[in-house]
Amino acid sequence: MVMKLFTYPENNRAFKSLIAAKYAGVEIEVPAFNFQTDRDTEWFKALAPLKKVPVLSTEQGPIFESNAMARYVARLGGNLYGTDAYTAGVNDQWIDYASNEIDPINYGWTYSILGFVDFNSKETQKAKENMKKALGFLNEQLLNKSFLTGARVQLADVIVFCSLINFYKMVLDPAFRQPFGNVNRWFITMLNQPNVKSVVGTVALCEKMMAYVPPKKEEKPKAEKPKAEEKPKASEEEEVEKPKKKNPLDELPASTFSLDEFKRTYSNNEVSMSIPWFHQNFDSNGFSVYYCEYKYNDELGPLFMTCNLIGGFFQRLDSLHKYGFASMIVFGKDLGGGKIENQSVSGIWVFRGNEIPFEMKDCDDSLVYEWKKLDVVADKQLIDNYLAWEGFTDKNFLQGKLYK
Repeated sequence: MVMKLFTYPENNRAFKSLIAAKYAGVEIEVPAFNFQTDRDTEWFKALAPLKKVPVLSTEQGPIFESNAMARYVARLGGNLYGTDAYTAGVNDQWIDYASNEIDPINYGWTYSILGFVDFNSKETQKAKENMKKALGFLNEQLLNKSFLTGARVQLADVIVFCSLINFYKMVLDPAFRQPFGNVNRWFITMLNQPNVKSVVGTVALCEKMMAYVPPKKEEKPKAEKPKAEEKPKASEEEEVEKPKKKNPLDELPASTFSLDEFKRTYSNNEVSMSIPWFHQNFDSNGFSVYYCEYKYNDELGPLFMTCNLIGGFFQRLDSLHKYGFASMIVFGKDLGGGKIENQSVSGIWVFRGNEIPFEMKDCDDSLVYEWKKLDVVADKQLIDNYLAWEGFTDKNFLQGKLYK
């Protein structure tokens, strides 16, 4: 059975497995795939429970998550992943480095340019500084080595290369990349490897840093008012702009609980006042409280990256502000040097209505959390702990973030 990889064109995460396949001497078929329509089909949901690409179909079954796919393919032939446990471990450290130190930078920089997230100038500037740090570390490591693990291309080089390719194409202009000569040399060397070039093709390095361009507002011509004695013609009636569709949450019966007033009370007062106010005024008929917990805590990296993960989640829920509030917390033991033990992310959300709103369900980030509806009376202590950011006996509070 020939493996099949489902993706959209020019997906740098799909490049990982396709390049690994060239080194391993195995074949991967890339069928035609329409992400917008095919992602909701039953056959694709069976392959990719999160409805995300890339996903690899193998004889044994499907594999999702691009790094896991690349590891699987690399093990099928050659020695791209190393021939012993130590070499595999060194490869893994660089794969984790790409996931934790490079990939999250996209959220604050390239994703806003591409329109995937809302633009935030502070986040973009922070992302640029983080990229300088990431490239600076790579530059030191490549000072006396041709490739990341030594004298030959390994899976580590493939993964890090794929994480950097869009940056080199879009934003790392000559001035920005100039201080990182060792990285530039390594990147161009990788780019010209036959097995790499056969997958990514010819890549032009960025000459002018791309920047976020806000969408232009369309100006509609003013419609001429019909004369008093004339009725609009049928064709004119069809052209009248239809009123915007109302949010179903706006059609719910009036509630005695004001979410905006709670947000003000919570922001402007001590929790000793705002939490009792919440319970005294909460309307369980008009509002609900949900607990969410991140599914992949073992993959979390440095604290600032985890906070960026939550921040990006909030940014993609801009339309929910009128109907929701959240207190999200990062837990773990800070060991120093960027290392965190037992790191986890969880939180509570207050929603208008008794179900998770469409705006949340439509956000892909929600899929990486487990959700549980809470009883405001029975689960009062849990709710209070998340609102107060204290009172936890089984885990250490590191940092909290609010969606309001």
